[in-house]
Amino acid sequence: MAEVAPRSGGPPDTSTRKSLETGSHDLPVSAALDSFLREGWAVSEPADAGPSDLAALCARRRERLSRMLPGERLVVPASRTPQRGNGQEQRFRASSDYVYLTGDQSPEGVLVLDPDAGGHGATLFVRPPSDPGTVDFFQDYRHGELWVGRRPALSELEASSGIHCRPLGELAAALDAAARTRVRRGLDAEVDALVEAEDPYPDGELRAFLSELRLVKDAWEVEQVEQAVAATIRGFEDAVRALPAAIKSGGERHVEGAFALRARSEGNDAAFNPIVACGPHATTLHWTRNDGPLRPGELLLVDAGVETHSLYAADLTRTLPVDGAFTPDQRRVLELVNSAHEAALEAVRPGAPFRAFRRAAAKVTAEGLAEWGLLPVTAAESLRDDSGLHRRYTLCAPGHMLGLDVHDCPDARAETYLDGALEPGNVLTVEPGLYFQSDDLTVPEALRGMGVRIEDDVVVTETGCRVLSDRLPRRPDDVEAWMASLRTE
Repeated sequence: MAEVAPRSGGPPDTSTRKSLETGSHDLPVSAALDSFLREGWAVSEPADAGPSDLAALCARRRERLSRMLPGERLVVPASRTPQRGNGQEQRFRASSDYVYLTGDQSPEGVLVLDPDAGGHGATLFVRPPSDPGTVDFFQDYRHGELWVGRRPALSELEASSGIHCRPLGELAAALDAAARTRVRRGLDAEVDALVEAEDPYPDGELRAFLSELRLVKDAWEVEQVEQAVAATIRGFEDAVRALPAAIKSGGERHVEGAFALRARSEGNDAAFNPIVACGPHATTLHWTRNDGPLRPGELLLVDAGVETHSLYAADLTRTLPVDGAFTPDQRRVLELVNSAHEAALEAVRPGAPFRAFRRAAAKVTAEGLAEWGLLPVTAAESLRDDSGLHRRYTLCAPGHMLGLDVHDCPDARAETYLDGALEPGNVLTVEPGLYFQSDDLTVPEALRGMGVRIEDDVVVTETGCRVLSDRLPRRPDDVEAWMASLRTE
């Protein structure tokens, strides 16, 4: 082998360097084109629809927040459009706290609540439209309306939201004025940088209060979740109808596509990446690759939800036999999960600890597993805080709050959420499951690689709870009959 000369320790000779400038894909705008672009445009007539149905609701929500933090400036951004790579952007979805307080879904919008004699005055800082006849309209591919579509004029947004609106470019100067300021951080790095955070606690407390405001849903919010649930049930029906074709080609992805079409045609989008998991894939709690085949004789776990145009979510799970009929072992597991599910639903009522429905599901599950001989201790021993052996097969907590986020109110303090009591207007999921891993030698071979979950969306009422998704079958006989009826339509 020839000897290789050592690399020089210094930088290469600048005379040999080539430019790393990539250049622009945009064609230059000549003076003639610039002049031509500035003329011949019709004047857009602003919409005059008046206040939206949400304006009064959002005003009351801001008043509640104002009472929590009097005398302080509060800043809540909508967030920015995330990048997908190489100049592409993902579809924008405004932050839930911003939407809850404003009803607006404008990218880069920022709500500022300034303290005043009456509590707080609200201002929305948003990017105004780029008018036809400007170079930005023609060349700004991130904001120019020729590229991304029309944005409402500030006067239109002010009329619909009931909130005074100012151009986004004035935000920095507005935040310069002396006032104790709390920022909902982590949503917009540029907004975060405008207000120095010497102590993280006040901003963290704002984040907690914003989550806690959303724990109890008003009637309008419950209606939005009901709409999401109804569309999701139709999406599950689409998924079942797609099974024969999906078995032949496409597998899990074919089923995901059938549901996604419903989510996009009836709502804003899927509320989260759908889980379409056949056979052993169902034992992976957050299986979202959805790239496996569908095999007759195995189970298919579908966990999916539609997000409405108002951004409220549904979150449902059903476990289905790929070929339309459960085996005896599959039926046995599904029946135990159903029993745990029903015990959990009975525990959802006002005044009950939030954790009560979780304990009720765990009790039934542990008793069933002990009866099957899968636990090395009794069910009572397994349920002790210093044991929990049944959790080898249940893995996750069976339920969470639901609303603008699938896992709603994520920053609420434990004392108001996990360790708190249920109230009328709480909306939550109930979702017990059993997951037997393919390589788990403590499980009979017939059960290995089987994952079963049932998930419903419920609202707490004055006397108990109402299951919003009870039209979607979950008992083995009912599931089989439902699937057969859809396949024969």
